[in-house]
Amino acid sequence: MAEKRTNSEWLSDLRTEGFEKDDALQDLRAVIVRGLPYALTKWLSSSDPQFYDLVEEVAQETLLRVLSHLDTFKGRSQFTTWVQKIAVRLAITELRRKRWQDTSLDELVDTEGSFFGSRLMVDPAVGPEIATEQSEILAQMRRLITEELTEKQQKAMIAVRIHGMPIEEAARKMDMTRNALYKLLHDARLRLKKRMEEEGITADDVLAVFE
Repeated sequence: MAEKRTNSEWLSDLRTEGFEKDDALQDLRAVIVRGLPYALTKWLSSSDPQFYDLVEEVAQETLLRVLSHLDTFKGRSQFTTWVQKIAVRLAITELRRKRWQDTSLDELVDTEGSFFGSRLMVDPAVGPEIATEQSEILAQMRRLITEELTEKQQKAMIAVRIHGMPIEEAARKMDMTRNALYKLLHDARLRLKKRMEEEGITADDVLAVFE
């Protein structure tokens, strides 16, 4: 049983072949499936149709990952705790991938001024004076981004820095390597920072309006 194995017994059983390994994998899978739902409720409701499919998918991927990384376990925690951390990381990565897989970059760069998304939307709970300031800052930042950055830089900045799309997903959609996208974003930030300085706008000015 999983509860009765020590760290060394887990490692020994998983490194062998035959019934011991099969039993260990079955027990370890049960540990993952039992623990993941609680760990994932922060990001995904258990009533979501994809919830338990995700748990099963991640459990299988976790077992493969654990088998290929047994030598990296240092014994600083319970073996099952280490495994659960791997499972949660894989699950979160998969959730982020699924969230963005059907979203095109063109959808994020719209023509209605809402490309800043929920992070920088005008807060309806604030007073009219602050709401006006927020709207003006958003319009100003949109203008600077549109005027100063290339179309490719705009897509990258809006997707990654504003909407929070994982850089791996953005790179895939833009048919670029991860390093090339990093370089594109770096250049875009420098151009935007220089333009903001020329217009007398600082990052603190922007953040202050949305505090």
